[in-house]
Amino acid sequence: MAFPSQFLDEIRARVRLSDIVGRTVKLARRGQEHMGLCPFHNEKTPSFTVSDDKNFYHCFGCGAHGDVIGYVMNVDGLTFPEAVERMSAEAGLEVPVSTPAEREQEKRRAGLIDVMNSASAHFEHTLWSPDGHPALKYLRERGLRDETIRNFRLGFAPPGNTLKTALLSNEIPEAALFEGGLVRKSEEYKNTYDFFRSRVIFPISDGRGRVIAFGGRSQGDGEPKYLNSPDTPLFDKRRTLYGFDRARRAAHQKGRVIVTEGYMDVITLAQAGFVETVAPLGTALTESHIMQLWTLCDEPVLCFDGDRAGLGAATRTAARVLPLLVPDKSFRFITLPAGEDPDSIVSAQGPGALESLIETASSLSTMVWSMETTGRAIDTPERIAGLEKRLEDHALSIADRNVQYRYRSLFRENLRLFSRNTRNISRNTQNHEIFRRDKSAREAWREDTGVAGFSHLRSGPEILKKRLEQVLLATILNHPVLLNTFAEDIAMMNVSDPMLDKLRQEILKVHAQAEKLDPDQLKNQLEIQGNIEILQSVLGPEVYVHAAFAREGSTEENVLSGFMEVLNRLLEPVRRAELEEARQYYINDPTDANWERFEKLKTDSPDRQAIQRGTEETTAPAD
Repeated sequence: MAFPSQFLDEIRARVRLSDIVGRTVKLARRGQEHMGLCPFHNEKTPSFTVSDDKNFYHCFGCGAHGDVIGYVMNVDGLTFPEAVERMSAEAGLEVPVSTPAEREQEKRRAGLIDVMNSASAHFEHTLWSPDGHPALKYLRERGLRDETIRNFRLGFAPPGNTLKTALLSNEIPEAALFEGGLVRKSEEYKNTYDFFRSRVIFPISDGRGRVIAFGGRSQGDGEPKYLNSPDTPLFDKRRTLYGFDRARRAAHQKGRVIVTEGYMDVITLAQAGFVETVAPLGTALTESHIMQLWTLCDEPVLCFDGDRAGLGAATRTAARVLPLLVPDKSFRFITLPAGEDPDSIVSAQGPGALESLIETASSLSTMVWSMETTGRAIDTPERIAGLEKRLEDHALSIADRNVQYRYRSLFRENLRLFSRNTRNISRNTQNHEIFRRDKSAREAWREDTGVAGFSHLRSGPEILKKRLEQVLLATILNHPVLLNTFAEDIAMMNVSDPMLDKLRQEILKVHAQAEKLDPDQLKNQLEIQGNIEILQSVLGPEVYVHAAFAREGSTEENVLSGFMEVLNRLLEPVRRAELEEARQYYINDPTDANWERFEKLKTDSPDRQAIQRGTEETTAPAD
């Protein structure tokens, strides 16, 4: 709404700026002005001045400048109307209302807010009375300190109609209780009764910290477990975020806001130092919620529980955010372990664990890619085409053309890399299936490519492993294009010989720094780095005699097949160990996430027969 300039001038005249600034900044008198450390940037020498005579503040360090209304807006994260309302209260002025209807509506709202505050005081008093001891014990067992319980004004609604009995009077008629959602009407008996019964009470405030509604958690077997006030003239749950009024200042100071699922997450995280935490009220984030969060910071961090419901809520939020994206505005996502929530993470591992998760939170684009690929088999042209269409639909839902273009470009690049890797994996898997099913074909291939020499090598396991490592490195040196697909696999290898391991690391470094790499470039670069002796040993005839496919002139098919045979033999112990670890995780904690991990490792493992044995052991019924 527009405020008359005369009214704004009256606020500025009545409210002394240094009094307001002095609540958050330590000021020292310097002549006619005050000096202090700027609240808008980090500094050690005061450069922030406050002038009551001129009614403005100015920082000579960062350039921040404004009057008392602008100061409150910037420090507390308020909108202009909210800052005016707050400062008008400081000045003892009523905010002008333009029409009689609006004046009447504002009067009713103010009266209803008084009723809600009285209700909150009643619930709070009851919690600390003998009737509230079971509820108080519950809150303490959840790890809340008494100071936190009082700070959030938590309360208790006992059985019966205690609230109605306590509040009903000439000043608070039954109609006001009904309008505030504090009582409901019985269809059978036509009388009213308390809306909240046998519940721990969580007051819900508006952006100015005024109680406008309540949430209640059932004590016992009552359903639903959590219950919010109905929508009222004060309260619309689709536009309200729990903890928003407390989070504003902290969010502006830290440059972030954390979004969790419920009241207890907000309270326990605030107690642990994460005051910049909010939560929707039993609903997925709405467009209104998203816009409110973007007034606090550019990239709110979504931190929902690590169960199926939490992942579903995160997925719905990602889809809801996409159409609203504009430059510099997005969301980030924390994926919690299965069965964990923010409260349990902080309680068991401390605030540092959550800080680490926040620092490594995934981008929105990563979240969208993950929700369209995780748990899906995308290994055929048709399935890849389906993935491409789903990603394109997500990108096209973005209204801002610039952001939409960036998403489409990113998804297409990811698809290009994904398709290339899928083709290689599919091709190699087909080769391995042929080798597994047809022993004669396998032996013929070995004789043709030279791999047969390994089967007849009469050496101990250490010598055989070293020879396999030499063959693998020789193949890469002569065919560095393999690194485009298998660099991560090479990085996973546990190379026993120190010189060969050094060569492996040098190869990966050269590959990471070059866009394109041919055999001569790779070898020359390695020689320059002082690897001549080890190169000669790897590229010598004693290596090629066991693997003709490693030579430069070998066909692409023989190179790829031979390379995969050797790579799989070298990685087999690592993959077996990972598979066994995943199997044990699932046996000890049979969650969907652990099963998906086990299934993925089964699919990726090269030894299908061993996988089948592992699967049978995992899924077999107990004796």
